[in-house]
Amino acid sequence: MLKHYVQLARPHQWVKNLAVFVGPLFALKLGDSPSVWNTIIAFFGFCLVSSAGYAINDTMDRAADALHPHKRHRPVASGVIAPYSAWIFAAVFCLAGMLLVRLWLPPMVGYIVAAYLVLILAYSAALKQRPILDVIILAIGFVLRAVAGAEAVEAVVSPWLIVCTFTLCMFLGFGKRRCELAAFESREEAGTHRTTLLRYTPELLNHLISVSAGIAIITFLLYTMDTSEKYQPPFQKEYLLYTLPLVAYGLFRYAMLIEFGDRAGPTEIILKDVPLLLTIGLWGAIALGIVLKTAGS
Repeated sequence: MLKHYVQLARPHQWVKNLAVFVGPLFALKLGDSPSVWNTIIAFFGFCLVSSAGYAINDTMDRAADALHPHKRHRPVASGVIAPYSAWIFAAVFCLAGMLLVRLWLPPMVGYIVAAYLVLILAYSAALKQRPILDVIILAIGFVLRAVAGAEAVEAVVSPWLIVCTFTLCMFLGFGKRRCELAAFESREEAGTHRTTLLRYTPELLNHLISVSAGIAIITFLLYTMDTSEKYQPPFQKEYLLYTLPLVAYGLFRYAMLIEFGDRAGPTEIILKDVPLLLTIGLWGAIALGIVLKTAGS
């Protein structure tokens, strides 16, 4: 039974909460123990609250998930965990996450986590039924994670980095919808799983994916070339411009992989595709090298 509750929490999805490290990392705030500790607390706070959100979403979507080729194996949809047990699980995790950030982190972080919780509850209750808006809401959730991480260490983050995070997450979100649509033989069958898929078409999603990918690349470039003194990190971020080929390859490979429909979503695609993982790792290594080489210059 324990393994089913672990599945309900979806710990493999906690990788999304690594967004809280973006602000502290780019502000070079991870060099002292208090900042590292605060960032880790923010990370686990979001892990607990997001797991509560997954449990709530799975409970509300159990009938639709039972018709999905992949999601029918989820604990609530398959019947191994009763809906009332999932609600109790969600309440405990939600309370634990909120207490964690409220007791240990600046008040603003608690407000952001609370806003994130309201957002995912609204998403599960109604907003996931609204095409395009459903993806925008998910992207805002990632932005809240990133902002919370910055607030946890009192770092100032460039607005362009926030916008880049938002548009990148829209790209991933529309990609997830494309995966879901490709997993079914027809839009009508897909609509039995998620009603918004009746409003999406492969052509529309391909267009939205292309637009959001383009905006994400442009805002990444604007971040690297932003000369505003207020938002300058303690390293020469303009050198990140030269990582553009890796950024482009990563986005375009992801766009290619979602066409096959044999992955449930972004997390599974990223974790199971070796070239994509190598690209992300190489970009991270180069970015870290730039930071260490130019810090304080």
